[in-house]
Amino acid sequence: MGKDRVTEEYGSLLFTDAVMQERLPKPTYKELRQVIDEGKPLDLDIANEVAHAMKEWALEKGATHFAHWFQPLTGITSEKHDSFITPKSDGTVLMSFSGKELVQGEPDASSFPSGGLRATFEARGYTAWDPTSPAFIKDEVLCIPTAFISYTGEALDKKTPLLRSQVALETQAKRVLRLFGREPKRVFTTIGPEQEYFLIKEEDYEKRPDLIYCGRTLFGCAPVKGQELEEHYFGAIRPTVNEFMKEVDDELWKLGIPAKTKHNEVAPAQHELAPIFEQGSLAIDDNLLTMEKLKLMATRHGLACLEHEKPFEYVNGSGKHNNWSICADDKNLLEPGAKPSENLQFLVFLAALVAAVDEHADLLRMSVASAGNDHRLGANEAPPAIISVFLGDELDAIVEALINKEEPEDHASERMDLGVPALPDVLRDNTDRNRTSPFAFTGNKFEFRMCGSQQNLSDPNVVLNTAVAEQCDRFATKLEGVPAEEFTTVALRWVRHTLRDHQRVIFEGNGYSDEWEAEAERRGLPNLKSTPDALPVMVKPENVAFYEKYHVLDAAEIHARYVSKAEQYAKLLNIEANTMVHMARSLYVPALSEYSGDLATSVATKAEVGIEAPVEKDLARTVTEGISAIHDATEALEAKNAAVQDLDDPQAQCDGYRDEVIPAMEELRAAVDGMERVCGADYWPVPTYNQMLFWV
Repeated sequence: MGKDRVTEEYGSLLFTDAVMQERLPKPTYKELRQVIDEGKPLDLDIANEVAHAMKEWALEKGATHFAHWFQPLTGITSEKHDSFITPKSDGTVLMSFSGKELVQGEPDASSFPSGGLRATFEARGYTAWDPTSPAFIKDEVLCIPTAFISYTGEALDKKTPLLRSQVALETQAKRVLRLFGREPKRVFTTIGPEQEYFLIKEEDYEKRPDLIYCGRTLFGCAPVKGQELEEHYFGAIRPTVNEFMKEVDDELWKLGIPAKTKHNEVAPAQHELAPIFEQGSLAIDDNLLTMEKLKLMATRHGLACLEHEKPFEYVNGSGKHNNWSICADDKNLLEPGAKPSENLQFLVFLAALVAAVDEHADLLRMSVASAGNDHRLGANEAPPAIISVFLGDELDAIVEALINKEEPEDHASERMDLGVPALPDVLRDNTDRNRTSPFAFTGNKFEFRMCGSQQNLSDPNVVLNTAVAEQCDRFATKLEGVPAEEFTTVALRWVRHTLRDHQRVIFEGNGYSDEWEAEAERRGLPNLKSTPDALPVMVKPENVAFYEKYHVLDAAEIHARYVSKAEQYAKLLNIEANTMVHMARSLYVPALSEYSGDLATSVATKAEVGIEAPVEKDLARTVTEGISAIHDATEALEAKNAAVQDLDDPQAQCDGYRDEVIPAMEELRAAVDGMERVCGADYWPVPTYNQMLFWV
């Protein structure tokens, strides 16, 4: 029996382990596996053989170029395409690709964000092959995942600190496991990113400068219908959207990306795609590829894919849940087992997670801070800006019992009889889910729900990996040298004391409530409500020391990231302010002037034949006053934006945008949206929410 289409095509554009085994000599393959699995240094002779096999495979797939594919501090991906051709003296060419070209590249580093690490005239930078992430073919280009560093060796990308944090976590977790008598070959994280996005008609997108330049609507009054009927979530997928989703699946599967679940989300025109878990850095690479493919595939179906956290007011925004776990070889270390209260190894890692989140809640909050994410965090659609941990009924009871030195109880799963003989009994989990928690245990993993839909997940995972490594280090340092007969007692005491000291971060209630905000303040939990509030924690001396201790980032790299994120926040808001000014002057005011003029003409024409027109007269006056209000708000926004742009200090600029420019943007939006409510539909210059959200 032949293979089905999906099985046949899956991973066909990925330089998989199976392809390597087929094309590489056995000794070479063995050496490469040691590089990938054990971090052994890569020999240039081995690199040459791998490069040759990659090239031959890529040529057979129709590739003509290769590119080092990397992740600069912009958060998106970058690539420079070089052809395989090498000219010969007789006018023909050879198709060649060397080990040196595979292992190292040299893009111009001067035009990428560096946070002051590099001057503009200091252009040299390097890309270095990441063999843990397979090469792939995209648009007839062999793409080689790489790290990106400066001429002097500092990380200029998102991937390098992520890989360093994985090394730190593996090193410390192996020390812990050794105490339990285990010697795994590998310890690694797994991540499953749930990607949310919106789809609208491309023709509507092209008529909205705010969507084109900013990724979100800067104007727009509330639609007559929102998400209040709760009909879109898991609803039937419309044919146009379904065809798009099918093509996305096909493209992702060819790249070996395990796309699994797709469905309608809560807001109208909102959807989600979720893959099966993968090794940490590979999962993030694949998520970035997924985001790229979503946008590209949408245009083939007359659609535009919006990945901004808040493309539309009045309905839910989009996030990206970061499902995180840690594995030793093939065993999930966060699997509680049938009796979690007796699973000491699980309890150690659980306590380590709770402590890691509590001690570094400020860095976790900072890691998801952005201008876009500020629109959704704390609203009734996303977790609050306060970091807390949800464990669920069973684990929470076990934690309480441990802290109080009581005998914890395990609860077996129950079967629920639905009262219909034809229906099977349903096995109920030991705990419910809490959708309001930012960091929730969901059976055998933790789900970090604060991440923004368009962000690179490296940032939060760097914090999480390093923070858990720190706790593993503390446990191992405490327990190494303890006699075997005392190990269980001392380990359980460490678990008890760790959970007791960090119990304040555990919260099982409604994270959306005002009462929780007050309670969190009483507990001493940080509440960093905006990006300008969150960014400075990155450069606190204790946080710099934390990263440096585990060799994840040094002081210069940390400061560069702080400056880069601050500059990006200010630049994005500057673009939004400029776009609002442009749209107000070139679109809204002219349209409203035309409408008010036609109203005035109608009033005058009717007056000539003795007909009074009080409604038209009042409406013309209202629109004229609205034009004046828009003009005044536009002038005020432009002036405040210019004043903030003149500030030299990055933090002062961020604070200025939060305190001065954003309120001015809100004033202008209110003035324009007020006019949308009264202006004739034929006069309004851009597609409205009513048109965009319900017509795909």
